Parts: sequence; structure tokens; C-alpha cells
Amino acid sequence: MSSNPSPGVKTAFLFPGQGGFDGEALRRAKERHPQIGRVFERLDTVTEELYGSRLSEVLFGERKADLRDLLDNDPWASQVAIYGAGLAAYEILAAQGVAPDVLAGHSLGEITALVAAGAFSVEDGVRIVAQRVAVIERHGGVDGRMVALAASAERTRKLLELVDEPLLAVATENHDEQTVVSGPAGILDRVVAIAGQLDVGAIEIDTPFPFHTPALAPAAPEFAAYVTKLDQRPLNRPVYSPILQRYYEPGDALAELLAEHFTRPVRFASAVRHLRETGAEVFVEAGGRAALSKLVAKVTDGSAVRSLPTLAVTGGRLALDRTLDALREAGLAAPERGGLAELLAPSVPADVFAAYWSEHGHMVLELVRTELDAFRRSTGGGGAEPGSRPAAAVEPESAAEAAPAPETPETPETPGTPAAPAAPAAGSRPGGYGRDQLFGELRTLYAEALEYPEDVFEDEVQLEAELGVDSVKQVELLSRVSSRYGLPPRESGFRLATYNTMGKITDFVLQQLNDHGAHTPASATG
Repeated sequence: MSSNPSPGVKTAFLFPGQGGFDGEALRRAKERHPQIGRVFERLDTVTEELYGSRLSEVLFGERKADLRDLLDNDPWASQVAIYGAGLAAYEILAAQGVAPDVLAGHSLGEITALVAAGAFSVEDGVRIVAQRVAVIERHGGVDGRMVALAASAERTRKLLELVDEPLLAVATENHDEQTVVSGPAGILDRVVAIAGQLDVGAIEIDTPFPFHTPALAPAAPEFAAYVTKLDQRPLNRPVYSPILQRYYEPGDALAELLAEHFTRPVRFASAVRHLRETGAEVFVEAGGRAALSKLVAKVTDGSAVRSLPTLAVTGGRLALDRTLDALREAGLAAPERGGLAELLAPSVPADVFAAYWSEHGHMVLELVRTELDAFRRSTGGGGAEPGSRPAAAVEPESAAEAAPAPETPETPETPGTPAAPAAPAAGSRPGGYGRDQLFGELRTLYAEALEYPEDVFEDEVQLEAELGVDSVKQVELLSRVSSRYGLPPRESGFRLATYNTMGKITDFVLQQLNDHGAHTPASATG
């Protein structure tokens, strides 16, 4: 197969690098997803061979180990844990019928992406990660550091020119306002000091070594010689490299290209823009924490892109749960057994239904949505007969498309006379709803539903990008608002992504209230 996908890329999986590990999230997910145990069992066979230690015993034992513990213990443990978490997340998503159009990795995550695409076995992937650590240790890499600067790549390079040190380099370009610098520890202290004088923020990266720096050039040939001996296989999925700024091709010598990672920078922002330009609409971070999903949100700000984390704990919940819900709603993952899958195909094995849904689920949802819209129009809104049970809700094709709000009751007509206008409900008032009052009520509703402090809901705060409120939850909350205030059904062209801040939601609801009148809610919750 060609490693460069045809036009129409929709879903991209991203594998994190340094810092991409959340021990608590991994432990929570392991309780419900057997793929994690199976992946780490395979990793253990190699870590026991190389280090006399089973990594899973460190990660899942009685003492909870997180990234800082791993870094303070042995460098190999943190690197293999990041690699393993990425593979485990990938296996979970695959088991749920999610089929990415392209894979991409950030630094170390590029090794994970290649293994996920079949270029190397899972066990050889551990050996590659372990050798990467070993050769850097042998060539003095332990004396270096990596620091993230709150500045563009261009401004960062000008700052580095002031230091004039050949072993200092831009390591990663994450987004327009964050660039990571790599190099010898003592020299980086000078960089941080200069950055402070220029009022540029600096944060040290959780990593055992510097990566993507000329200082590692002596280690690259030894690493390439080792990887060359491993069995390289054809890719079964396209892999895009933020380092090479291109797709891996069938004739590539991966050992040589992976060795180039030692000294070449990661241009992550450019990679995300390229994937977006070729059609990617959904970016799923397959791995620990939620760093890459946040970077994607910053790089694609203003576009209708969904950025979803997996093995991270956000708002007290495992992000993987909400991500799977969002992917199911968009038709990109199979419905859970016991739900729609059980109704449609109770005798079909779960893996077969997952594969079917991955290929055809979006078409099924589109058909249902289209026919349901036609049914509602033909019945004048589809109101239920008195005393009848409401029809089961049909999920929209995408979480960015809000479900219709409940219909307001209609006043029955007397034959031969025009219909009387509906009388306002008790406590209602038409028009004139003040914005400040409405903003306060909505902020209280959202804060209590999400268990967040009210003061975080500022007028311009981004609900998903900054507060982590995914689109599925936003749909639920907006439907609750529509019911609470008696809003009319939203038009078919409505897109949730347009109303991504508390202020925009307030303005939308206020317009509806002033145009159609409102029910004054008894309370701001419920």
C-alpha cells in the first residue's frame, strides 16, 4: 500500500513523547480495558531480558508510580512507559472500531506510531526505545536538559543567537507561542536567565536527557547500526513524520531515519497544519496526559477540529471515557454492546461489529438523522400523542451538531377559528432578558453541572480548549439550557463549534429569549 493516504483524511492518531505518561489514568483504564495488561505483558518480556525488571510491576504494583518516580528511578523506565501507554491506548481504540487515516508521533512517539503501523514488532519497539536511552547515556547525554520557552520558533532562534553555542538548538516547535530548546545544562541556565530578562516564560521539560540537539550526533551511528539488525516490515497504515515533514515511504531505511531524530527538530505545529489542510478533522491523542490534544487546539484555533485525549484524568474523570463517547457519536467508533450494537446485531461478535461500524457507522447515523428530520417535518414537529411514551432519542452524527431542543406545547385549534397564540407559562416573560442576569444564571448552571468553580467561566474562556469540556458534554448542557428556558428547536445548520465560549452561548440564548420569549426557571440547576 502507499504510505501517503488518499485525499479525505479525517482521523489522525497522535502519540506523545517526553512527559506523555499519566500513571493514574493508566491504572484506571487497566481496570476496564484488558488491552493494557496484554500490551505490558509483552513489554515485560523485554524489560526483564534487558534490565531484570518487569515494568508492569513498577507501574501497577501497590506503590503508585508516576512520571516523576520513573525519571528518578531509571531513564529506561520512563521512556518504555511512555511508549507502552501509547500502544495500549492505540489497542483500546482499535478494539472499539476506531480506524485512523494517519498516525503521527511527537519525538519518542514517532517510534510508537511506526510500531502501531506494523513497521516493527511490539517487542522490538521496546528494544529500539531502550537502545535510544543506552547510546545517549554512553555518549554523555545525561548532562543536558530541555526547556520550553513561551515564544515563537523565530524569536527563540534569535534568543539562542545571543548565546552563540553550537550544541544549543531548537528541539521542538509546538505552536506559535511555545518552542522547546535542548542542549547542555549549564548553557541552558544562561538561556533561561536571558529569557527572564526578556520577560519570556521558561519551564523545564520532564525528560532524562536532551533530545534533538547537535550534541547527540556522535550517538546516532551506533543507534542506526543496532536498529538495522531488527526486522523491518511494511507499514499497514500511513505514518506522517513531524521531524521529516513527510510520510514514511515503503523504501525508507527506518534505522537511518530514526537516527536522524537525535539531531533534527520536531516541527509539530507544521505537521498538524499539514494534516488539517489535507482534511483531518479529528485528532486523537493515543497516550498519557493531554499535552498533544491541547497543542492541537492551539494550532487549529478557530477551525472546526476536534482534539481528544485518552489516558489522562480531566475534571476527575478518565478522558478516555468521554473520547470514546464522542467517537461513537460521530460514527467513528462502534456503539457499546448492550446498546445500539445489541439492538441491531445481537448475534454478531463484538470485533466484527466494531469493524463494520468503523467502515459504515457514519453512513448509518447520517441516514437516521436525515430520515428523522424528514419525519419531524412531515408530522409538524413530531409531537407525541397525549399519554404516549416519548420516542427514543437519536444521537446526531457529530457531537458538534446539537440535538433538537424539546418542542414547546401547541395550543389546540377550534374548527373554523384561527389558532390562538400560545399563552406564556406561569412566570414567563417575553423579551427584555438582561445579559448580565442571563450570564450569571448560565454560569451557575454550567458550574454546578460540571462541578467547577463559577469564576472559571469567564466571558471569553474556551470551554473545550481551556476548561476541557468536551463537545458531548456541551451538547448535553445546551439541551438542558434549551429545556430550562423553553427555547425553540435549533435550526438544522446550527454548529456547536461556533458557540465555544460562555459569552457566545449567553449571546445565543439571549437572542432566542428576546425573539421568542422565555420561561423564568425556578432554579439555575436541574
